[in-house]
Amino acid sequence: MKLGLPARVLIGFVGGSLAGIAAFSWTQHGGDSGVITFLVDTIAQPAGQLFLKFLKMLVLPLMFCALVVGVTEIGDIARLGRVGWRMLFYTALLTSIAIGIGLVVINLVQPGVGFDPAIRDSLLAANAQAAHEITATKPSLSGVQIVLGLVPDNPFKAAANGDFLAVMFFAVMLGIALVLRPTPAANTFKETIQGLLDLVMKLMELVIRLTPYAVAALMFALTARFGWDILLKLGLYAFCVILAIALHMFVVLPLWVRFVGGMNAWKFFSGSEEAIITAFSTASSTGTLPTTLKVAEENLKLPPQIARFVLTIGASANHHGTALFEGLTTLFLAQCFGVDLGIGQQLAVLGLCIVGSIGTAGVPAGSLPVIAVILGYLHLPPEGIGIILGVDRFLDMCRTALNVTGDLATAVVVSRPEREAALAG
Repeated sequence: MKLGLPARVLIGFVGGSLAGIAAFSWTQHGGDSGVITFLVDTIAQPAGQLFLKFLKMLVLPLMFCALVVGVTEIGDIARLGRVGWRMLFYTALLTSIAIGIGLVVINLVQPGVGFDPAIRDSLLAANAQAAHEITATKPSLSGVQIVLGLVPDNPFKAAANGDFLAVMFFAVMLGIALVLRPTPAANTFKETIQGLLDLVMKLMELVIRLTPYAVAALMFALTARFGWDILLKLGLYAFCVILAIALHMFVVLPLWVRFVGGMNAWKFFSGSEEAIITAFSTASSTGTLPTTLKVAEENLKLPPQIARFVLTIGASANHHGTALFEGLTTLFLAQCFGVDLGIGQQLAVLGLCIVGSIGTAGVPAGSLPVIAVILGYLHLPPEGIGIILGVDRFLDMCRTALNVTGDLATAVVVSRPEREAALAG
């Protein structure tokens, strides 16, 4: 019996992880670490990175074409506005719930209270260089600047700089213009964009076939280098992050999908499995976008025009897991430094996390610069993120899985009127 792609991805994930743990254990018991280092640095890591580069190569044209086509297929500008406002409302509501769960968990468990200052300082020292690089590139969280940044001075320059939100804004405007001016030339341009989308999706289909092997390589590189021992150093903090993510992902989202989206939760998760595993393995929301679009249209049977619009924007602006992680981690680091944040300050953190998650890049470790900015607002040392860098890679994988699951849940809820109308018709 031929295994489906999700099953093969899962096998790659488990196989790569077990092989990596075995390699790590071997080096800890006297094995030649040079051999493992060679395998990780020259084979496994480059193989995984090559897969990610293939995905990222196609993400920008995919996002641009999918948005233009999605807007033109929605057709009615008033309907487009309704879809956009529904998406904005649901995103803000669910993101606030996610952050709230994170804040409740961290306040109840308080893993940073009484944190050994010696361990704290050693972690800071060990990751000083990496923390400095992150804080040196920290973004602005100004709401005005985020709004201004949506409109690109030069869309081609924005594309070259990887400014996905600005490119998406231009794509939406172009799609609206195509709807408002349906001339023969405009229709020809629309068909050209549709043709490019078809070609990019075909290339994505070919690249996605490599997912099981890439996942195995990425997991081997991660576990062979660090093992699972890395979680023990910051175990309680990591537990809090995973618990909060699990509560939102397996309690809030199933209820949301069932009662607001009108879809069976089991159908939702079984149909989303491939995208969730890919997100967990790559730790990149934008890199997972091709798979997310595929499962939305083929497995969940969502209307393509709604799915393309919601998921393409969501990959860069709808980050439940990222927002949850930013709020929880900020409070943990405050606890580590002996700073007690009051209710007002925690509400301020919630607001900053909502704004910050919108501008967070959908790439591995994209939330760390935002956390550095929030720490600065609270008069805490931004370099404090060095404390959690040792476990961030694994936690990044967890929160990216939640980001993508949240995107799909939002698409299910936003598309409910269209799905019900199709069934009634």
